[in-house]
Amino acid sequence: MTGPLSDEERRDWLRLSKSENVGPSTFKTLLKRFRTAGEALRVLPDLTRKGGLGRPPRIYGRDAAERDLANAEAIGARFIAMEEPDYPPLLREADTAPPLICAKGDLTLLNRNGVAIVGARNASAIARKFTRQMAREIGGEGHVIVSGLARGIDTAAHEASLDTGTIAVVAGGIDVIYPPENAALHAAIGERGVIVSEQVPGTEPKADFFPRRNRIISGIARALVVVEAAVRSGSLITARFASEQGRDVFAVPGSPLDPRCEGTNRLIRDGATILLSARDVIDQLTDQPRSRQMSFFEPDPPPLLPRETDPAEAKRLLELLSPTPIDTDDLMRESGLDASTLSALLLELSLAGCITRHPNGAVSRA
Repeated sequence: MTGPLSDEERRDWLRLSKSENVGPSTFKTLLKRFRTAGEALRVLPDLTRKGGLGRPPRIYGRDAAERDLANAEAIGARFIAMEEPDYPPLLREADTAPPLICAKGDLTLLNRNGVAIVGARNASAIARKFTRQMAREIGGEGHVIVSGLARGIDTAAHEASLDTGTIAVVAGGIDVIYPPENAALHAAIGERGVIVSEQVPGTEPKADFFPRRNRIISGIARALVVVEAAVRSGSLITARFASEQGRDVFAVPGSPLDPRCEGTNRLIRDGATILLSARDVIDQLTDQPRSRQMSFFEPDPPPLLPRETDPAEAKRLLELLSPTPIDTDDLMRESGLDASTLSALLLELSLAGCITRHPNGAVSRA
């Protein structure tokens, strides 16, 4: 990790992360290659042109970024970059971790061991009672509870862990209250816990923001507990992210006659650990060493230097890709390109919107 960013660096990080076709993986590649966000912003138009974009890229404006930073400061929040000490250490290691998060509250909670608890919005009374009991016991052992501030299970988990430590990851801006009935809880977490979002203040939550929010919930925590979840639910999306991130996934069993339990029962059938009490997850965490803090620059080969790429190579590479993701090592063998050339070409194609990057380094044609 490096020290705190300067105001100018933080603004440039925000601008780059919000620019067109710059997702988390592409952002990291740009930083590795050009070392600073400011330099990456400077070369972005040239890179997108090489990748085949027939117009100037939409680069997030300097004034907009400065306004976002000022709005965060006005509500007692701040943007934390991935390379700064306050950024959640486990989230930093995730492939799809946001380059910056906006956070408000007790930021020391972001560096404590976390257990995520998620579940049905229309949860049963007994499930809410069990969630509160579990959250209190896990919190009492020194673990912070992470959830999404939704109705039902999320609300129960946050309410029960206000005194021991709770992190709410929201889909919109941290100053946008959703759902409305959680206004008092939202305020309490902002004062006694911490609220986190990858969106800038004032952003209204959209449908596609919620799955992205879920990867942060699982990424912050060392383990995930699912309490009541239908087969098609956001909680199962969170469980999939947790599995991809190497987290322990626990599921509370329920009646086969209750649709709210079908998803959790299937998780258990498919390999999740059955959870009957808070002690199940507490003991599991006690037996595991905490992951070391690391920089996304380490370990890493020497930085890729800017190079001229051949349009013919880019065209041939694009022809090799399909909508099915392929690992970059396999793509390198099939294309005959060296690692440096392949990385440079994929960066240009990604910025032009021609390819999609997936977790664990896979890519596909967009």
